Amino acid sequence: MLHQLSGVPETALWTLRNRAEEALRPDSGYTDAEAIRLYRSLAGEDFARFGPPSQVHSLRAMVIDQIITDFLATHPAGPVVALGEGLQTTYWRLGEPEVDWFSVELPEMIDAQERLLPSAPGITRLAYSALDRSWFARVPSGPAVITAEGLFMYLPTAEIPALIADLAAHFPGGILLFDSIPRVFSALTMKGKVRLSDRYVAPPMPTSQSLRQARRLPGSIPGVVSAEDLVPPRGRGRWASPLLRVLANAPGARAFRPSLTLLRFAG
Repeated sequence: MLHQLSGVPETALWTLRNRAEEALRPDSGYTDAEAIRLYRSLAGEDFARFGPPSQVHSLRAMVIDQIITDFLATHPAGPVVALGEGLQTTYWRLGEPEVDWFSVELPEMIDAQERLLPSAPGITRLAYSALDRSWFARVPSGPAVITAEGLFMYLPTAEIPALIADLAAHFPGGILLFDSIPRVFSALTMKGKVRLSDRYVAPPMPTSQSLRQARRLPGSIPGVVSAEDLVPPRGRGRWASPLLRVLANAPGARAFRPSLTLLRFAG
């Protein structure tokens, strides 16, 4: 059991449970064999503390899989740089591609990865905070696909523009994919009001981003040339509703929904 994980690192178990539960459903279009294996190997964990399973993390994963696949079609050797990767299983969902794959994570999470996830020749695990630029020296400069899945909302807001600018400078011609939460949800987490169960409260998420703010990034951060809002695939039940998709993109509702942003860097 992973009792040593708390705070933000503990959320890796939350997202793992949601992806595995979705992959286990016979009526789901999402597959994630490694997440299922890992989830079952941690049967002693109190996953019920995260409340009912949600599709949100599997839908996010499907978008990220497609973006990485598209990038590798033109850059077969990669690299892929996964910031704050946690217990994500993207590498195995993509069929263990023969690329240089860098996982940048806090030391306690790197320890968990090394104990729980398979090793692979292409994976290099770097025990750094994403904000500690020391890891840049370990990753070649040039075009790369960088993911920050479930990360930026936990970082100090003032730190993120400088980090993106430094990523753009180190990885010219690369792309960055990250997800964001709306301001109202961020405010609730800061007050400890996002309770998934009577045993778990989501950690503070100080950083939010609206679609309007995302569109302004190319003009405000050096090296960023474009910003694209990515639409996740349809899921099951209410997640398959065309009406939900229309409402989520209505002008008055855009500021109140989570989002996935793809930034492209100047070459």
